[in-house]
Amino acid sequence: MDFWNVLEYLAWALSIILAARLIYDVVRIDTTYDNTLLTSSREGELELTQERHEI
Repeated sequence: MDFWNVLEYLAWALSIILAARLIYDVVRIDTTYDNTLLTSSREGELELTQERHEI
């Protein structure tokens, strides 16, 4: 097995680890937060308030 084959296997392993982490994060976020909270626009309202310099 040469260097490039080892590097290829390491790249595949890294991509599988990242995909598993992504799937875990999606499941965790989906079960932790309500869908209405995730699609709310409160962040936009906060930015708009800051641009108007209102406290």
